[in-house]
Amino acid sequence: MIERIIRFSIKNKIIIGLFALALVAWGTYSLVHLPIDAVPDITNNQVQVISRAPSLAVQEVESFITAPVEVSVANIPDVLELRSISRLGLSVVTVVFKDNVDIYWARQQIGERLREAEDQIPQGLAKIEMAPISTGLGEIFQYTLEIKDGYKDKFTPMDLRTYQDWIVRRQMLGTPGVADVNSYGGFVKQYEIAVKPERLRAMNLSLTDIFEALENNNENTGSAYIDKKPEAYFIRGIGLVKTLDDIENIVVKNVNGIPVLVRDVATVQFGHATRYGALVSDTSEAVGGVVMMLKGANANEVIGQVKEKITSIQKSLPAGIEITPYLDRTDLVDRAIGTVTRNLLEGALIVIFILVLLLGNFRAGLIVASVIPLAMLFAIGMMQLFGVSGNLMSLGAIDFGLIVDGAVIIVESIVHRITMSKHHHTGIKRLSQPQMDENVFDSAKRMMSSATFGQVIILIVYLPILALVGIEGKMFKPMGQVVSFAILGALILSLTWVPMISSIFLSKNTEHKRNISDKIMDFIHKAFNPVIAFALRRKLVIVVASVLLFIGSLFLFTRLGGEFIPQLEEGDLAGLAITLQGGSPASTVDAVKQANIILRENFPEIKHLVCKIGPGEIPTDPTPMETGDYIITLKDKSEWTSAETREELVEKIEEKLAVLAGVKFEFSQPIQLRFNELMTGSRQDVAIKLFGDNLDTLALKAAQIEEYIQNIEGVTDINVEKVTGLAQIQVEYNRPRMAQYGVSVTEINNILKAAFAGSSAGVVFEEEKRFDLVVRLDEAHRRDISDVKNLSIALPDGRLIPLDQLASVEIKTGPAQVSRENTKRRLTIGFNVRGRDVESVVEDARSKLDANLTLPVGYYTTFGGQFENLIAARERLAVAVPVALLLIFVLLFFTFHSLKQTILIYTAVPMAAIGGVVALWLRDMNFSISAGVGFIALFGVAVLNGIVLIAEFNRLEKEGVSDITERVLQGLKTRLRPVLMTAAVASLGFLPMALSTSAGAEVQKPLATVVIGGLITSTLLTLVVLPVLYIIFTKRNFKLPSKNRKLNTGGLAMILVLLGTFFFNKAEAQQTKQITLQNAIQLALDSNLAVRSAAYSVDVQKALKGSSWDIPKTAIDGQYGQFNSYTKDNSFTISQSFAFPSVYINQNKLANANIKSSEWQQKSSQLEIASQVKQAYWQLAYLYSKQKLLKYQDSLYSGFLRAAELRAKTGETNRLEMITARSQSLEIKNQLLQTTADIEVLIQRLQTLLNVDYALIPADTVLRRSGYITLSDTSAVSSNPSLGYIQQQVEVARIEKNLERSRMMPDFSIGYFSQTMQGVQEINGLPRTFGTGDRFTGIQAGISIPLWFVPYTSKTKAAKIKQQVASTNAEYYTKSLSGSYQALLSEYSKFNNSVEFYEKQAVPEADLIIEQSTRSYKAGAMDYLDYILSLNRALSIKQSYLDALNGYNQTIISIDFITGKTF
Repeated sequence: MIERIIRFSIKNKIIIGLFALALVAWGTYSLVHLPIDAVPDITNNQVQVISRAPSLAVQEVESFITAPVEVSVANIPDVLELRSISRLGLSVVTVVFKDNVDIYWARQQIGERLREAEDQIPQGLAKIEMAPISTGLGEIFQYTLEIKDGYKDKFTPMDLRTYQDWIVRRQMLGTPGVADVNSYGGFVKQYEIAVKPERLRAMNLSLTDIFEALENNNENTGSAYIDKKPEAYFIRGIGLVKTLDDIENIVVKNVNGIPVLVRDVATVQFGHATRYGALVSDTSEAVGGVVMMLKGANANEVIGQVKEKITSIQKSLPAGIEITPYLDRTDLVDRAIGTVTRNLLEGALIVIFILVLLLGNFRAGLIVASVIPLAMLFAIGMMQLFGVSGNLMSLGAIDFGLIVDGAVIIVESIVHRITMSKHHHTGIKRLSQPQMDENVFDSAKRMMSSATFGQVIILIVYLPILALVGIEGKMFKPMGQVVSFAILGALILSLTWVPMISSIFLSKNTEHKRNISDKIMDFIHKAFNPVIAFALRRKLVIVVASVLLFIGSLFLFTRLGGEFIPQLEEGDLAGLAITLQGGSPASTVDAVKQANIILRENFPEIKHLVCKIGPGEIPTDPTPMETGDYIITLKDKSEWTSAETREELVEKIEEKLAVLAGVKFEFSQPIQLRFNELMTGSRQDVAIKLFGDNLDTLALKAAQIEEYIQNIEGVTDINVEKVTGLAQIQVEYNRPRMAQYGVSVTEINNILKAAFAGSSAGVVFEEEKRFDLVVRLDEAHRRDISDVKNLSIALPDGRLIPLDQLASVEIKTGPAQVSRENTKRRLTIGFNVRGRDVESVVEDARSKLDANLTLPVGYYTTFGGQFENLIAARERLAVAVPVALLLIFVLLFFTFHSLKQTILIYTAVPMAAIGGVVALWLRDMNFSISAGVGFIALFGVAVLNGIVLIAEFNRLEKEGVSDITERVLQGLKTRLRPVLMTAAVASLGFLPMALSTSAGAEVQKPLATVVIGGLITSTLLTLVVLPVLYIIFTKRNFKLPSKNRKLNTGGLAMILVLLGTFFFNKAEAQQTKQITLQNAIQLALDSNLAVRSAAYSVDVQKALKGSSWDIPKTAIDGQYGQFNSYTKDNSFTISQSFAFPSVYINQNKLANANIKSSEWQQKSSQLEIASQVKQAYWQLAYLYSKQKLLKYQDSLYSGFLRAAELRAKTGETNRLEMITARSQSLEIKNQLLQTTADIEVLIQRLQTLLNVDYALIPADTVLRRSGYITLSDTSAVSSNPSLGYIQQQVEVARIEKNLERSRMMPDFSIGYFSQTMQGVQEINGLPRTFGTGDRFTGIQAGISIPLWFVPYTSKTKAAKIKQQVASTNAEYYTKSLSGSYQALLSEYSKFNNSVEFYEKQAVPEADLIIEQSTRSYKAGAMDYLDYILSLNRALSIKQSYLDALNGYNQTIISIDFITGKTF
């Protein structure tokens, strides 16, 4: 196939040339339309639910809005994380989905759930909507509306905000790729009715009267039409208000025949909504917007279209207003792509220079170099086809040295054949074109397998990168894709373009003249020969030194810091200005203006300062009012004077701003800040999340955490989330007073909301613009707590009363914010890391908190932010890197068919790791995910040199060079140039990337550093160590220099393996114990938590038995006063009531019945657990037997494979027999692995059932019959505890019915009284004086008879029906259980017959088949096909026997369960 392609290419030069032109055209077109951005969009897949409720405090927002929304969306499939923030009047719930979930499907699911949530939220309380479909990279263009000089007095902030909302934003929304435009700053225009309370009171009016008047006088209507042929006149009533005068002239009420107009009780004016945020541009307030790009759109195209749209929008704005961008993503994109372009160009030039220098042929160098642009264009075309954007990561890892590797091998072979060959064209000084074509074909054909293999190795090591998921997958998968595209393109070009162009442009002269390349190689040979001579004399020293270097590099690796991804220099700063808790927007604006003045005066590097205070119109970022979100645009670094680096500039800025008391500043970068916030809910690099219930406790513990971590080196910008301390004017209603005046809470709330927040009474239209018509108190009456107290509340009779007569009005502190994650309250302590790696800082913080922090029960901490991403990425790389190494190993083994030579070549991997680690350490770089991907790429390149050397050694061996040392030296001499050329172009191609200091270089540097450092050591050590190991492994033993001893090579290999095991294998074998089935069941009944829970339920019912004699409390009453006469007497009474005795008797019976029910439930739970233990136990026995059978099969097929390989080598049969034997053997090995995995799962299941922390294996590892069943009638199911429980429920229902009947009987009461009766009383006609010592006593008895029998008879009737339900259920369950029992008996009979058949006949015959067929096959009396069929038949019988026996045992377990048999 490959030969035909090469021959076709050489013969059809014009067709290949046209294909190359087509490739150039396709690549150029794709380049123009390729999506371009600075970095890949790594934002997780999320939907934000935003709820606005301006009238609600934090507690109400959490209870009424956030909680119902969280509950409604929690059960949506594929949700990874659910977090929320509840603030004053705002709730933002973020739902994070798996990356493979379609965002539009996710929004549809949330939309459906929100309709359910709205039913639980009081109507009209909140406006719920979803945030635009955008990402962390979505804020592509940010601008302000600036007023030109000369127009400053003409426009107010309200005018600017109106233009922003109704002109700029509306027109921008039609731009393709724009999700939304978020407005900031200014004042939202409203038509305001500023009510004067004293005039309302004077007119005896309320706010409700004004609302009704406005609502009734602001509408249009239509009334069909009048038919006046030929026209029809449509009737339209126009009553909408249009001006302030229209509103002023609306009649509120007629008082004594005189109309009271709105203007009589209020001032009608242009007002503005209560603002919760602002925008400060440099040193003045401004109005602006943020253009949010649609997720998945092409940033480059969208920004271009936004700029075009702004040009047209500018024309529709009034003169004097200008749209001024302050953050344009294009700047960062241009700088990042400029970095990539420059690195690629410089790398290409270096590669071309090295090729020309080492090949010694200018034309050959240019031919190889021509592959670079063509492969690049192919890669760009594939990127556009697969939707991969061009950015730092996707384009930043392309190494042209890797791409041209195949072309180098082919061209070098062609040049060598033409100029250096002594026997291909003897006596010919110049080749003809046909001879040239034939020479090119022969050379390309011979070397194409090596070239292809090298390219395939590189492709394979990038496969694990394509398998990465999550954030690191989004970051590095484009890199793997683009490198794969480029190498694939280079492979195709090596088969087509390179042979064709070589046959045309390479010199046809066969004479070779010495050139600079030969002189360079002579110098290198001269320097290298003494080194290799020393190595061959001191083999053990070289091997031990290499191992020690590797161990040292592992130790050095543990000393490297760790970070997720090196921070990209975006060129601008983002920051937070945090004022005192509960601060107003106005005070935050003043603080920001002061800070901006300081920054302007001290830092000429700053180009522009913009600070967004509070949330925007679309609060995807719910910033509080006391926090400002800075964007500081900076000049180019070449113009900086105050500092050299970004870290130094930030430190100096923080020093200067320290003079502002009560204001705290934190600094980051715009994209980094948004990524951190959207992905982890924290704006900073590391977030310590403290979970708990009580906000005050959370705040207290957070302050302690801040104190513990503030002195850790590298910790900066500590920000403790403020959850308490917000000052509130709390109105607590006095319900008795409200009841007295006949006022409801809703009425007062509506008035309170309207008076201060303002309530909409309609809409005023200005052409297409819509403005709220809002009623609120005038500003003079909205300034103090006394205004709240004096607010007039209208009573039902028309009177007015101040609010403080109906409620207490006080200033108190309350929650400022409630954050939740997965429905649990949490508080975040965030900090940035500067001057250290993230991982070591987190370890220090964790150890300090573990040592010092004490948390209440139920409270705990976790670490999130960038650190969370680092840990997740490391875990995935821990899988990806070994997979890459394994793939390389497998490919090498299948190529060389020798484990020894595969291991030899594989030594390049640890040799390369040494250089990569040392290079990171020397450059003081942390181990990041970029470096990890660099190691993956490095290992693939590193083995190529080993392949070249081993292949050459093997070739020389076949040619008859028997002396090993001579073979090694000769091989090194001939292959030194290709080895050095491959390593030089691969490593130096990354050199510009490693040394770059421009935008985006931070992300590429670790990757390039690892590859360069690793290739240097890998090449040097491969040229020295690999020949030494080759000699050692080939000789099988070698002599020690000091003693005449022989050391076996296998021993050396074993030492190396043990060393590797020592450093890499940390897994410990889990302790296992054998257990019998009886002991396992008993242990489960004693320890299983479900059984314990059932036992506790029995104890509960027994404890409740004492409550059956619930005699009411004894009443003791006393009296003192003039209740008998003018004289004050005293009296006391003791009384006791009790129900009819049958009530207590039946309650006692019911308690006993409930105890019985719980005991049946306990037995049912015990039986359920025992059955599960039996199932797991016998299933394990089945799997162990199956494993044993598979091992037996494996041994048979392995022997068969060895025999088949021997027969194939001797020519007795074709390769089909060997391939079939190999596939059969591998299939059995795969089944064996699956069975082993199933055993591990079941052992874990048994461990869980028995509630033990060690592994258990059954004593029965050979499957056998678990017992026998004696057939019986359906009465056997009577012992089933579930049936006993159901039947007991019938008894419970019967007793409940009797209890309800007994409650109809009368209740009794008895009592005793004693009292005084002071004064003169006539006894038998004689007066007698009684004093305080004389007491009159008596007893009393009573009976309570129910005259209204309906409730009692209804309850009795219901109890009777309940008894019938219980009886019916019991009857149904009994029949169902009997039916299941009969079916299981039939199943048992079926399996019993099957097992007997296998035991008596089938299994003995299967053993005989295996024995006879194996003997016949080995003797040659049976061919392989018959042998396979015989083996398959016999082993299938054995497997079927195990399946039947397993089915038999599981059926017995089911029968035991139905009949209630535990043991």
